[in-house]
This record gives sequence, C-alpha cells and structure tokens, in this order.
Amino acid sequence: AMADPSSFASPACCLTRHLHLRCRADFGARVLRGTAALTARAEREALRCLVLDTKDVQVFKVTVNGQDAKFAFGEKHSFKGTPLEITFPNELRRGQEAIVEISFESSPQSSALQWFTPEQTSGKKHPFLFSQCQAIHCRAIFPCQDTPAVKLTYYAEISVPKELVALMSANRDGEAPDPEDSAHKIYRFSQNVPIPCYLFALVVGALESRKIGPRTLVWAEKELVDKSAYEFSEAEAMLKTAEDLAGPYVWGQYDLLVLPPSFPYGGMENPCLTFVTPTLLVSIAVIKVIAHEISHSWTGNLVTNKTWEHFWLNEGHTVYLERRIGGRLFGEQFRHFQALGGWRELQNTINTLGDKNPVTNLVINLDEVDPDVAYSSVPYEKGFALLFYLEQLLGGPDVFIGFLKAYVQKFAYKSIVTEDWKKFLYSYFKDKVDILDKVDWNSWFHAPGMPPVKPTYDTTLSNACIALSQRWIQAKESDLGSFSSADLKEMSSHQLIEFLALLLLEAPLPLSHVQRMQEVYDFNAINNSEIRFRWLRLCIRSKWEEAIPLALKMATDQGRMKFTRPLFRDLYSFDKSRDLAVKTFLEHRASMHPVTSMLVGKDLKQDQ
Repeated sequence: AMADPSSFASPACCLTRHLHLRCRADFGARVLRGTAALTARAEREALRCLVLDTKDVQVFKVTVNGQDAKFAFGEKHSFKGTPLEITFPNELRRGQEAIVEISFESSPQSSALQWFTPEQTSGKKHPFLFSQCQAIHCRAIFPCQDTPAVKLTYYAEISVPKELVALMSANRDGEAPDPEDSAHKIYRFSQNVPIPCYLFALVVGALESRKIGPRTLVWAEKELVDKSAYEFSEAEAMLKTAEDLAGPYVWGQYDLLVLPPSFPYGGMENPCLTFVTPTLLVSIAVIKVIAHEISHSWTGNLVTNKTWEHFWLNEGHTVYLERRIGGRLFGEQFRHFQALGGWRELQNTINTLGDKNPVTNLVINLDEVDPDVAYSSVPYEKGFALLFYLEQLLGGPDVFIGFLKAYVQKFAYKSIVTEDWKKFLYSYFKDKVDILDKVDWNSWFHAPGMPPVKPTYDTTLSNACIALSQRWIQAKESDLGSFSSADLKEMSSHQLIEFLALLLLEAPLPLSHVQRMQEVYDFNAINNSEIRFRWLRLCIRSKWEEAIPLALKMATDQGRMKFTRPLFRDLYSFDKSRDLAVKTFLEHRASMHPVTSMLVGKDLKQDQ
C-alpha cells in the first residue's frame, strides 16, 4: 500500500470504520469538547497500538473497549500536526474490532474551525461556527486517521445553545433538550455511507431553511434565506441530470448551506449538505459551482483519491461532469466555451506558479509539502483537459460518459490512485489500446507546465470575447473613441468574464485604456463577483490608483480565496498600494479564516 505523505496514520495495520461523536460547542471558550469513539479493526495479527492524526487537540483520556489505555503524543510537525499513539491494553487478532474512545478538546486556534462573534454575522444577534476539513484539518477537531485512504460511517450528537441550529455532512436524526444543560439542545446526525475524514463537516448558527426540491432544503441566516432559495432553484434539475450521467444519487438528502462571506472556497462538497459562499448570490457562477458540488457526489465522495497527490482524480472528473451538466442545460457550444475558459484559467495559473514548478504536475509529490500551499486550479483544469482530450480521442461525449459511469460503479466506496484509473481506462477501452498507447502519459501525469496536447474547442461563443479583447490590446490612444457601450450589447455575463480573463493573460493595458473602459462600460457599477474580481485586477495591474480602495474592499468584504489571494497579490505588486495592502491584511487577519490568513500571509511575506 502507498503511504500517505500527509498523514501519520497506518491504515494497513489498523482501520477505523465508524465514529460515534458526542460533543458540545462552547462559544465562550471557542472549543468543541467531547468524546470520539472510533471502531477500529486490526488488519494484522498481534496488534498493540493505533496511531492517529491530531493537530492542536488536547486529549484527556483514552479507553479501549471500556478499559483505560496508555497514550502518548509524538513530535509536532509544522503542518501535519502531532501523531497520537494509543497502546491497547490487550493485543488484537487480525479482523478483531475494538472501540477506542477518546476524550478531547479542540483548540480555539483550530485550523479546521472558524468562530464568529454575533457582529460578524448577517443577523448580528447570535454567534456562528463552521468547519472546513479538506484537505488535512479534520485532525484539528478530533483525533482520527486523517487520510482519504480511510472511509468510515458516523453518528454524532452535538450540544449547542438552544436558539441555534446544528447541521452536519449527514442526514438529520432529530433533536432533544440537553439533559445536562437547560440552555442547550442536542442535535443528532447519521451518515451511513462511508466517507473520508475530510468530508466531516459541522455548522452551528441561527439558520433557517426553505424547501426547494423533493430532497433539497436551502439553509442560511434569515437575511439571506429567500434570496438563496431563489438563486439555487435549479438544484433538483441538476441532480437529475447528474444521475442520468453518473448513476443513482446514494446520499439521500441534498441540502445547500450558505456560509458567512469569509468561507474560503466557492463550495465544499460535504455529503448531504453542500457548503457555498454567499459571493454566489451576486454571481453568474451559481450554476457552475452547484453543478460542480453536485458532481462530487459521485467523483470525490463515492470514488475518492487515496492521497492528496492524486487530487486530480477528484477534481478533473468533477469538472468534467460539471461541464457535461452545463452542456445538457445550455448546449454543447456552451460546454466548449466553459472548457476553453478552463484552459485559459490553467494558462493563468501556470503563468503565476511558473512552468517548471512541480506543483503544476497533474500527479504531485507531497513529501513535506502542505496540501493547502500546493492547492491550485491545476488538478481541476489539467485534469479536465486530459479527460476532454481522451473524450475526443476515443469517440466523443456519448462514448466517454459510458466510461465515466462504469468507472464510478467500479470504484464506488473505494479510494484509488492514478494507476488504478489508468488500468480501468485500458480495460474499458480494450479495443482501442493502440489509440491509448499513443497518449504521452508521462508528460500528462509527471511533467510541469501546460499539457503536451491541446484538445479541440468549438470557439463559436469565445470569438466575440477574443475579438473585443484584441481591439483593446491593439488600440492606440487615438482609437479609444471607437469604443462604446454597444460593444457589450450582444454579450452574456459569461462572455464578459471571458473578455476580462483574456485581457488578464496579456501585458497590462495602458492606464488611459482602463479609464476609457470604465467610461464606456461602467464596470464599477457591476456587483457580479466574477466580473468585479477580474475588472479590479485589471485596474490594479494598469496602476489605476482610484481602484485601490475598491480592490481592498473586495479582498476583505469576503474571504473566498479565489478572489482574496490574487487581489492581495496584485495590490502587493503595485508600489502605490503595497504598504496599504499589508496594513489592511494585518488589521483583518484576526477575523479571517485560519487557512486564508496563513496563505495571504505567505503571499504578502508576513508569515511569522
């Protein structure tokens, strides 16, 4: 078995198969405290110990089948945390199970949790808590085998202040008053499909729900719940399309939860309860993000990367499915338009990271590399490009979706590496091995930079974006009068985003050009976050000082890393805004999400 470089656990010796979590959210102390009872099965003879991942977690007591057990912490690692070694009172035979119960308390600084004061919420009355465990932060809540190679079911009982609601990545199983504290109530949850630890999720807040489909509720603070229900109304149609493409949805409920603006990602595919950023509520990307998170119910949550080095298996297939859903809803030209946008996003990322940078490999090496630091669009877009290229090579979309469906069926409930995927591809297309053998697998998987081959794209919808961006790039001062608001009349929001993205791939425009662009197109008036983000980057790169306060505001009003990190990086690169960017970051650091603050700190050379 390949070891996971991001975890201390040894699932080849002992496997945790079920978790029973009982804990209490203490908003005063900003900790979760309680017990985690893990059902562990010996995978070899005469097993005497179990090693778990922890990060800044206190452990008070450990029992094995009710008997006190010795435990000790190993040496602390900079980002992996600290191994916890538990010694069993009696050795286990191979196949024998034991219940290992750990009394624990998370740290107020836990990298998995963000605690909010009432003032930081929309409603301003109640505190709020959410978790984000991907990639390796579950260990910062409770001790566990924090590797995607291990999957377990769970049952949880969470005690929270009774005016709040708790939700988890599981099906809801009722609520009751807390017998030990009349100011609290206990919410119960059950997840009967085995999941990797990174999909463990908890949120606690003053949440309300609206039903938008037979298996879907939208959850949000009262101020946002109706707008959210309206924006996400397509969820059931997308679920049905995904089931048609990938097979039955096995998770029961598919709820959506809108988080506070500091949530670091666009979405997180927590089973039964997708987490999403509120930036989607003023964005054209609603369909894209929801289609992406829905698709993860098959690729990622059912078939899972065995280590984070094979993250492209999760994300490349999910982007492929997301774009197939988009193609069903808006037509094949739209799918190609999104695919080409993804290729440009990949170019943009590789320009930023450098084309010799090993993190731009499709399959990366994470020895002594923090997965949060290695995270980029590469596994998404290089992974998608490989699948899109194979689709074209092997007979088109209808043929290739047959492979994808069979792949999900073959590896459902398992964790796999790239070699497993490739072997199955060869056996599924056994009549096309000669074609597959012509693929430059070594470059696709193990070479940095852009892929060795560019797939073919239908450019019908991209042409208008390319033409307009070229007009601006080639315009001299004397041509600026030729632009007018009529230029955008026939363009969709998707095309506007692409127009700006194309300009961002080029050398910065002269300041006079972006000032004229504002005069004729009034981009400052657009609230759509995808457009605003690219427009503000364009302004800062062209050294327009008037855009500095707008860019700082967007970088701090929300915390989605896709927006916040590049805005801060551009502000840091502009001499006129560098000091202000650092000052603003230091002022906001305490209220930022812990992972965002760590990464922006690195970008701005402020990491302690």
